[in-house]
Amino acid sequence: MARRLPSLNSLRAFEAAGRLGLMKLAAEELHVTHSAISRQIQLLEATLDVRLFEGPKHAPKLTDTGRTLLPALSAAFDQMDAAVRLVADTEEGHLDVSCLGTFLMKWLIPRLHRFRQSHPAINIRVSTADTQVDFARDSFDVAVRVGAGPWPSEADVVPLFAERFGPVHSATVDVDPSDIFALPMLQTQTRRSAWTDWSKRAGIEAGTGTVTEFEHFYFMLEAAVGGLGVCIAPWPLVADDIAAGRLVAPFGFIESGQDYVALRRRRRNRKAATFCSWLHDVAVEFTSAPETQHDHFAALVRDASSINLASK
Repeated sequence: MARRLPSLNSLRAFEAAGRLGLMKLAAEELHVTHSAISRQIQLLEATLDVRLFEGPKHAPKLTDTGRTLLPALSAAFDQMDAAVRLVADTEEGHLDVSCLGTFLMKWLIPRLHRFRQSHPAINIRVSTADTQVDFARDSFDVAVRVGAGPWPSEADVVPLFAERFGPVHSATVDVDPSDIFALPMLQTQTRRSAWTDWSKRAGIEAGTGTVTEFEHFYFMLEAAVGGLGVCIAPWPLVADDIAAGRLVAPFGFIESGQDYVALRRRRRNRKAATFCSWLHDVAVEFTSAPETQHDHFAALVRDASSINLASK
């Protein structure tokens, strides 16, 4: 059935004036004159044979009919705007990014201002999730995830860095590295195998001390900073805390077998390409930072392993 709609220009003029409250503001938003807005609204009223505004010309108010029409029109224009942005290949506008919550808080947010300084026309809208990516179901443009793959076939995969993980505890806890496993052990529901995985890869028996479990990774890290125990954490999530002297990593970090990647929806999108390219560059800069001291950390792991074996 054919739609019987008034002029789109008159609907836009009314929606802007009703939403903003002043025809002057509607004219500024739509880049037309005040009189043009007024004429379009008069045309709409004549077409519908209803009054949409009442009161003095300098301060018109919506009628009951106008208040009924406005929300539906605003929602319709918002939906059209979102649909156009979804397919438009422009270098400005919104870019929807899905990210792991703790990674967002501990790594991405402290660095995101650099992207905004370089690309002020792109507005990053971030949501948090750790679920498997399905671009047929999800509406975001880019997703940052960690894992061992395989990654979704419908995504372009942008490698960021290989994950390295290791034990960390508060810098206020004065303990010899060989004694840290006497501290309470912290873990999170989302990665209960972290201690076992690290022990196998490091060749160090971590012990069977008291275990405290947290619902979210961020809570566990805050508990470690607060001196409540020792936890296994990935380097990207604690690098800034270690640099600031809040946490120490007595054995350093070893590779976990997982990788951080950016998954990009496989269609032409210059904003997504720009953001993923920036992510990759920042990740390369981050992994090559001197404070990782990977060789020194590996030596500490070997020494601790020798201590552990000699004590048996």
